[in-house]
Amino acid sequence: MGGISIWQLLIILLIVVLVFGSKKLSSLGKDLGGAVKGFKDELTPEEKAQEAVKTVEDKTDNKAESVKAEEKSKAE
Repeated sequence: MGGISIWQLLIILLIVVLVFGSKKLSSLGKDLGGAVKGFKDELTPEEKAQEAVKTVEDKTDNKAESVKAEEKSKAE
């Protein structure tokens, strides 16, 4: 009763196309897509940096364990 039906959405879409025109809507879509892509690209370096930090931490942990094992074997 209070929802929007498919016909109402189609009428709204038709009015938007008539007001803005298909060329303007096309360029708006491209701009919006570029903005979303840019946003994702900005998030990606942060994730890569976090992965790099984790890799370095794992390597240092492994190195520390090998040094401890080496010291233990020398002590025996």
